Amino acid sequence: MSKTETIQKAMIAALKNKEQQRKEVLSLLLSALKAKAKDKKEPLTEAEEDAIIAKEIKQTKETLSSAPKDRTDIIDECNFMLKVMSEFAPKQLDEDELRKIVSEVIGNLGIENPSAKDKGSVMKNLMPLVKGKADGGLVNKIVSEYLG
Repeated sequence: MSKTETIQKAMIAALKNKEQQRKEVLSLLLSALKAKAKDKKEPLTEAEEDAIIAKEIKQTKETLSSAPKDRTDIIDECNFMLKVMSEFAPKQLDEDELRKIVSEVIGNLGIENPSAKDKGSVMKNLMPLVKGKADGGLVNKIVSEYLG
């Protein structure tokens, strides 16, 4: 079952259980998924669904970080949205898993003395492996550490 179908079932369950706020978050997520599928004119792959969910989570985090501290209503709503959306988000790689993948990519490229000039080729080979599974900022930080 695709994530779109899973989210649709969860939204129907939220509607039946009279969980209005949860239904609204799931409806937002479902709308984003269906809009992308309509643009593409074919069903989304799991990776595409994951990318859309990750994008929605990122946008919500940005809204949360820019919300004034005295607007607890916005902060509470964003936190709830993140909690619901994260149920359907792809599992994120932790720092150790990411370091292992970066090390493997550097090894596969045959780079013996990694330096900053190798960053482009490392990132080009690394990103397809971790896209949607790791935060871009964390990936950049770890690659920079390896390349000194």
